[in-house]
Order: sequence, then structure tokens, then C-alpha cells
Amino acid sequence: MSDLVIVESPAKAKTIQKYLGAGYEVVASMGHIRDLPKSKLGVDTEHDFQPQYTDMKGKEDVIKDLKKRAKKSDKIYLATDPDREGEAISWHIAQMLKLDMNDNNRVAFNEITKTGVQNGMSHPHKIDIDLVNAQQARRILDRLVGYKLSPFLWKKVKRGLSAGRVQTVAVRLVVDRENEIRSFVPKEYWSIDAKFSAPGSRKIFDASLVAVDGNKLEIPNQAEADGLLKRLEGAEYIVTSVKKRVTKKQPAPPFITSTMQQEASRKLSFSAKRTMKAAQELYEGVDVQGVGAVGLITYMRTDSLRISDEAKAAAASYIGTVYGQEYLPEKPRTFKSKSNAQDAHEAIRPSTPELTPDRVKSSLTPDQFKLYKLIWERFIASQMANALLDTVSADIEANGCTFRASGYSVKFDGFMKLYVEATDGEKENKKMLPELKKDDILKLRSITGNQHFTQPPPRYTEASLIKALEENGIGRPSTYAPTITTITARQYVEHEGKQLKPTSLGEVITELMKEHFKKIVDAKFTADMENDLDAVENGTKNWVSTLHEFYDDFAATLTKAETAMEGKRVKVPDEETDVVCELCGKNMVIKYGRYGKFLACPGFPECSNTKKIVTETEGSCPRCGKKMLLKKSKKGRSFYGCEGYPECSFMTWNVPTAESCPVCGKTLFNKGGKSGKLICESEGCGYERELKK
Repeated sequence: MSDLVIVESPAKAKTIQKYLGAGYEVVASMGHIRDLPKSKLGVDTEHDFQPQYTDMKGKEDVIKDLKKRAKKSDKIYLATDPDREGEAISWHIAQMLKLDMNDNNRVAFNEITKTGVQNGMSHPHKIDIDLVNAQQARRILDRLVGYKLSPFLWKKVKRGLSAGRVQTVAVRLVVDRENEIRSFVPKEYWSIDAKFSAPGSRKIFDASLVAVDGNKLEIPNQAEADGLLKRLEGAEYIVTSVKKRVTKKQPAPPFITSTMQQEASRKLSFSAKRTMKAAQELYEGVDVQGVGAVGLITYMRTDSLRISDEAKAAAASYIGTVYGQEYLPEKPRTFKSKSNAQDAHEAIRPSTPELTPDRVKSSLTPDQFKLYKLIWERFIASQMANALLDTVSADIEANGCTFRASGYSVKFDGFMKLYVEATDGEKENKKMLPELKKDDILKLRSITGNQHFTQPPPRYTEASLIKALEENGIGRPSTYAPTITTITARQYVEHEGKQLKPTSLGEVITELMKEHFKKIVDAKFTADMENDLDAVENGTKNWVSTLHEFYDDFAATLTKAETAMEGKRVKVPDEETDVVCELCGKNMVIKYGRYGKFLACPGFPECSNTKKIVTETEGSCPRCGKKMLLKKSKKGRSFYGCEGYPECSFMTWNVPTAESCPVCGKTLFNKGGKSGKLICESEGCGYERELKK
């Protein structure tokens, strides 16, 4: 006989089994075992939203095995993930195994290390029914919206569509941003930019005109710019003030779920889904050479910035040993979480800071290593001393015109020695000025008037959309990645490079929802709903009354919308291309199918011609000279092939460039990205050149 410990995944089971040893049997439920049925609503709206849970298809053998093992066990522990979803899985397993709900059989691990597992096992508690009810309420809310709204969309737009509560608001954000961009009217403005050198110095530095006759400057057109340039002809440029100061720069806090997803997008080009997959694997445990199975990071679904004293001490010990005592702050850092943050977990950090990225690299997949390195460096840097920057700002006067030059240098790198947070905006100007003194007369090297136009707001990226969802209180740490995955899979939003762009379908659905279901697409309403779910989790609000508050109004709105749209149908406009159908001469349009976008003739059914969408690249085929096309493998990996396929079968994983081989004149291909090399793939040539780092 032994004690049975039930977790979700085999990887997690393997890691925990190592720490518990003999006397325990650790098995995986493979996620949820019960859920609402797929074939029907599964919620009794007439009787306080009672859910009708059923065993999930494909889990019959798992359920049978769990029941068999449970009968042979002295004690059963439910050790699913420490969040709403994990609590609900434990609750379903407890019901399935007919466990006593008042028994202290629930254990939770914030980190899957020896200390974390032992600590969790020594503090068993009852299943938190408030957490379960919060998950039930969210699941039922999403089921009600999906199952009630989807048929409405089928009738009014097209079959196969589906609607989601949080996803609909996310799509609206993307659509609203696209409308902002379309309606944006660029405004012309000019700048006067000069280059100077100081007395006795050959170093050239930049300065820009910021004021005229003491007034802040705006130059709306070329005429005014030319007037200012004329005024400055033959002028003497004198330094009137030099301000020097030392500024402190603090490190970014350790990751929470949203910031981890944003930074992984910016620095690693990971999608939110890819980030969370790697994070889950790092949390559940990896076989590290010389260590064994160990969870490398703390729980990755959190919005708390709390760090344990033990982790701070471990970080301080590492920093002092590797970088020196001067890289430690005067006292350990603490970071304040948002007011609505759930403080059940710590921030995301390495569970054992001594396990550096280099030490575990050989044991990790490329994705696991890249993300672990990011998490490890961010955490260690968050516990390091401030960076000190020498900043200089100089004002230069000429005929009543004030130019300003500024720059900085790093006096003490502090945390910047290890890690600097990425940004979505423009890069900082890191140029340092030469030594300048008041009353210096500068030599003008050049001065020009430059035309500019105001720019529309940028499209969302995954990183900036997650940030917007978080700032608006829409969704929670566990929902950001599935939300973005869902809206792209449903073809409401598509990727254009890193940017997110609404499809015609996404725009039509959003406008329809804004007209008839204002609350569903309202960011504030959705955020308030999230707060209500948090209140259910905290035990301060009843989950049934929360559902009534939403559903009673929603049902009336749905009835009203169906009446208003009686006999009407909304057409999704096709996106016309400049590709001409060779069969009938019409311009082909973009359609969406199971495998993504394709070209179709608008003359269907008379003309049923379709084509794959192809993207031309730079360069040409080194075999036959025809164009190179960007293609996708069955697994979704990009490769490059000749447009003459199948007559010409040339293909490569390397990126074609506009540069030609100096030996044979054929296209050069980039192998290895920015730090790789340019190679010639023409048979028998062999030319290659390293790219400058």
C-alpha cells in the first residue's frame, strides 16, 4: 500500500516522484477528466445554471486507472496546478473518486523542487470551493455566450462561426485600432537639425532646434523652415548652458505572466502560445544533467510580484560572488503588485538561481533554453544595483534660436551588465557628447531642414495586445495566450509579420456585435465581469447570482437582436487582389479555408478556379533563374522554392537576398540570420562570407 498523488501531466509526475520516493505513487490525470458536454449546452438556465458534467471522451482508460489505483491506496493527494483551473480539476477528480470534500487532501506546489514539494506535502488543505466556483462561473459564462451567440452568427453571417466573451473584446481592440489607422490624417511638420564640433575636437555631434526667441518651436511647413534657415545664415553658435547630472536607472521587476509573454515576443519572437508551452515544461520539470528531474521555474500563471526571502538571498549570494558586492543594492528589492493582483503565487523566477542558463543548456530544448535564460536574467537583474548614467544636455544659441544636444554614458552599469528590458518604442539615443563648456563657440558642420509627417498609431503586436488586455483588466494570466490563439484560429485576426490585422470577417463580426451586443464587446463591462469572478474566488460574491446578473440581461438582448435581424443577413466582403484568374479574367479574391488563406475566382460557381497564395522573395533561383517563392512545409516551417516547380525542384531553408555572388553572379542566401553568413547555392561555386556581428 502507498499514498497516491494525482497531478495533471506525466512530466510533472516524474519530477514529483523523484522527491517523494518510496511510499508514494505519482500519476497523471492528463488534464481535465470531466467537462460540459460538447454536443449540447450542458447548463440548466432554468435552475440556477446547474452544470451537467460528463466524463470527457478519450479519458475512459485514465479514469478507470485512477479508480483502480485509488482503491489500493492508503491516502490520496490531489496535486494539480495551484490556480482556478487546477482546483477545478482536483474537485472533479475528488467527485469521481468519491473523496470526502472535508478531508485535507489538496496540496499545491509553487515550485517543483525538493523544498517546494516537501513544503506542499506538509501543508495539505481542503479543496477551495470558492476557487472551484470561480472556475465554474467562468466556464459557464463562456459556454452561455458561445452556445447562444454562435447560432445567431451562423444565421446572420455564415455557418461555422463561434463567439467568445473575452475573445470578442480582443478582436474589437484590433478592429478599433485598424479603424484609427484608416481615419488618421497625417500632419506635416519640419525640424531643423544641425551637426557641430567643439573647439579643439574633431568629434561631430547632433543638435536640434527647440526654441526661437524663447518660445517652444513648431515648424508646420517648408516656408517657415526655409525662413529659419535663412535667419541662421552666417550665425555664430555659442554654448549657453551645459547641464550634467547622474541619474539612476532601476531594473525591471521579475516577470509576471503578461510581461513574460510580452518580453518573449519582443526579444525571442515567440507567440504567447509558444511561450506558455515552454514555461509549462520548465515548471513541470526537466531532466538536468548531474541534477536529475527538477522544476526550473516557479508557477508561470501569476500576476504577483512577490519574491520569497529565500530566493532573494540566493540571488544576492550569486550576484555578490559573480559580479562583486558593488552590484548589490543596499537592501533586497521588493516590487509592488497591482492592486487587483492575486497574491497566491510568487513572481515567475528560477526555482534554483544557482542553476544558471549555461549549466542547464545541454539539457533543454532550444525554446526551453531561450525562455529560461530570459526568466533567469530578468530575475537576477531585478535584485541587482541601480545603473548610474552620466547625462549631459547642452543649449546652443544663434540669432535667438536655441538648439539642444543631449546624450549619456554609463557611469556604473549595475543591473545593465546582465539585462536590459526591451521596448516597443524607438531606441534611446546613446550618443555621448564631447566635452563642452559654457561660452564655447562651436563650428557648424551642416544644417538642414527635414520634412516629417505624424504617424498613425501602430497595429497591435501580440506583445502590445497582451499589454492592452492587462491594462484594461480583460482576462487574467491564464487567458492571454489562449485568447490570441483563438482569435487567429477563428480567422478574425491574422498576422502580418509581427503585427495583428483584423480580417474582413473579424470586422463584420465586430460591427454586428457593437450594434446588437454592446456589453459583450465593451472593455469595461468585460473587466467588471473579471472583477466579479475574482470576488467569487475570494468568497465575497455568490457564483450563481453573478451568472444571473449577466445572463438575464444577455438573454433579453439576444431575443431583441434576433427580432431586429429577422430576415436579414450580413455579407462578408471579399478582399480583391491584383491576381487575374487565367480562366475568366476576373480579379481573384482572398478566401479562408481550413488550412488558411487561398485565392478564389469571384465568378463561382461558373468559374471554380482556386490558387495557393504565394509570396515572392528577393533574388532568383540559382539553377534556372526564375523567381523564388516563400512556401510552408506541412509542419508550418518556412522554406524557399523555385516558382518553376516541379520542372525545377530547387529549395532551401536559407533566406534569398538581393545581393549577388561576386564569383558567379547568382543570388546569395542568408544562412544563420544576423550573425550568420551569406552563401552561394549555385552548384560548384562555394562562395561564402561571414556577416559582421
